[in-house]
Amino acid sequence: MPSFHTKTIEQILDPVAQQVSVLVVLHEASEDGSAMPDLSGQISAVNAAVQNLVKVGRDTTNSSKDAVLKQDMPPALVKVEAASNGLLEASVMLRDDPYSMPGRKTLIDGARGILGGTAQLLLVFDQAEVRKILRRCQGVLDYICVAEVMGDLVTFVKNLTPGMTGMANMVSARAKELTFQVHRELLEKHLDSVKNTVPLLVSAIKITVTTISQGGQGLAEAKENRNYVIRKMSYDIREIMRVLQLTTYDEDDWAMDDLTVLKKAQDNITNQMARATEWLTDPNAAPGGIGESALRQILADAKKVADRVNEPYAGRIKQAVEDLTELTDKLADLRANGQGNTPEALQLSHAINAKLNALQKLVDDAVQDAVKNGTGKPANTPTGKMDQAQAWLANPSVNDKGVGRKAIEGLVAEGRRVAQNLSGPEKRELEQLCNDVDSLYKQLDALIRKGQGNSPEAQAIRQQLAKKLQQLQQRIEKALANQVVDSFMDPTGPLAQLDRAAKAPADAPNRQQTYESKAHIFLKHSKQMTDTAHAVAEAGSCPDKKIVGERNATANEVAEMTPQVVNAGKILLMLPENAAATENFDILSGQYRSKVEILTGLVDEATDPLEFIKASEESIKKDSEGVANAIRQKNPQNIIVGGGNIATKANRIVTVANKEADNSEDPEFVNNVQDATRQLGKSTTDTVVAAKAISMNPADGTAQNNWFKSNGQLLKDIERVKRPLIVIIPREQQAPPPVDTPIAPPEQANYEQV
Repeated sequence: MPSFHTKTIEQILDPVAQQVSVLVVLHEASEDGSAMPDLSGQISAVNAAVQNLVKVGRDTTNSSKDAVLKQDMPPALVKVEAASNGLLEASVMLRDDPYSMPGRKTLIDGARGILGGTAQLLLVFDQAEVRKILRRCQGVLDYICVAEVMGDLVTFVKNLTPGMTGMANMVSARAKELTFQVHRELLEKHLDSVKNTVPLLVSAIKITVTTISQGGQGLAEAKENRNYVIRKMSYDIREIMRVLQLTTYDEDDWAMDDLTVLKKAQDNITNQMARATEWLTDPNAAPGGIGESALRQILADAKKVADRVNEPYAGRIKQAVEDLTELTDKLADLRANGQGNTPEALQLSHAINAKLNALQKLVDDAVQDAVKNGTGKPANTPTGKMDQAQAWLANPSVNDKGVGRKAIEGLVAEGRRVAQNLSGPEKRELEQLCNDVDSLYKQLDALIRKGQGNSPEAQAIRQQLAKKLQQLQQRIEKALANQVVDSFMDPTGPLAQLDRAAKAPADAPNRQQTYESKAHIFLKHSKQMTDTAHAVAEAGSCPDKKIVGERNATANEVAEMTPQVVNAGKILLMLPENAAATENFDILSGQYRSKVEILTGLVDEATDPLEFIKASEESIKKDSEGVANAIRQKNPQNIIVGGGNIATKANRIVTVANKEADNSEDPEFVNNVQDATRQLGKSTTDTVVAAKAISMNPADGTAQNNWFKSNGQLLKDIERVKRPLIVIIPREQQAPPPVDTPIAPPEQANYEQV
């Protein structure tokens, strides 16, 4: 059964498709020599429905002002009417001779023609409806761009509101009409973003006008804020317009195997060729209709094929797509200007038609080659690459089109990318591991090329390489967990500091220097978070393209928003008593906070919870040593900083562990995790209270003992949180537990007695 991209088309065409299926079954059943039953009653009913549909189509065409609909609707009406007449003719032939072979063929052709013609007719009408929404979107897009020169805020909002409301209603209604969930979600996502950006746009224009009236102080930052908001809203509206024009669902290609994607794209090209050819051979066909859309879709599918097939096919297809795109753009421009019948346009359409047929042949050959010889493409995820690499190492004599080699190269490249964000011994260890894998791989490759791939030396290298690859994968996972702990320890803490600095009283000393210092910390921390999020998205093991894309997109949004928050804070610093400046900063910082919270959740989901807790535990132990040293040195500032870091990391452990409990349906697991996190929360509070007491009086021995006691309990409670998350393995396979050295109180650590 064919799939349709809107519920209306589906509701109309699904019964027609079922009737066609019935006729095909009857036809096949009668091929053994049986007589065809009398279908004249059914066919008369179908013909009456078709005539009504044709009448509605003609009335719509006559009343419409859409030039493309007026161009595309008549051929669709002719096609469906001709098919209906064919059915009537078949009915007469089969009534006179139930065994008539020409009658049966005419029956099937007519039935399929009605299905195809009705689908084309409905698609023409549907695309006309889409163009109405596109025009409304374009109107809003054009208007928000004049915000750059808009000086009257009241007039701007008054004119923007009806257009924005109309667009939102039309897009929302269209989203509900779509059958493909991913398209609905994209429309809803970008529409929500537009709605959320409207207050920010109004605020940005208001603060721009305000800074001008205040003598220009902060104007440069206000303009940057305004231009950022306009870019953001424009992007979302353009994405809405892009998704509105989609009629096929290809969002799952990333998760499919290459051959499935190739065959799907090949079928799409075959199905679109007739419409594309009709458009090319009709010099009066308007641009932007279903014919041109079919041609553009063919080029998009051909590009997908090029991305997945072997050379030399990949390069040839990409070049053909580039050439055809350029020629099609020229032809569309000529027809848009009423020059479709000029010699240049006719020559172009002929050339495109020839090149299009050649492209289809090239795609067919490329797919056939891929089916026969494989695609030679590494997997998308590290886990997939590891499987491909290990498969090649197990039997390097098998021709895998270089997949195993490329997988190893990809793992090394990912390891080096992750190492770029590390420092100290951890960075050196990961880089050395990457170098070891690369060196062993090159040694093995050299032996294979010499025909010595099964020699004792090669076998020894293969064993070493397999072991090193596993170590590399584990090291990457651990490094990512450590990065997440460090980068997302306190996701919105630097923002809170920036907020306080921006809102400092006008007479506060060193306001400017303090703000610049906090802004530097904020910018650095935000970059650290987004870099880590990208690393987790690219080097993580998630096989879902949608989730990976969401992590990258959210990280990009945070990165783009970060300097605008700083700009808004600068304006507030310059205009401390200005309500518009305060409102602008609060709206921007609020949206930044929301995005960071979303990003934190997405990154947490991508990180193994047990690895995260282990990495947090190691970091807390280091902080605990730091606090112990600060107690010995009677340094209250370091006690407070270290104690705060311990509490923040412990709270993140609680959050991550509770998320695992929320996602579990095992009541015993849920209870164990929740009990452990409640206890960890209590010991965290006790540790913070003790650290504050010491900072107020570093010589207080009782407070010191309380801190060491509560800190020791905190570390025990982390162990308790880890316990339900550990996968139980047989005792004989377990490594001996590490020996942990507890943080000793002052008298046991030979600290100076106070």
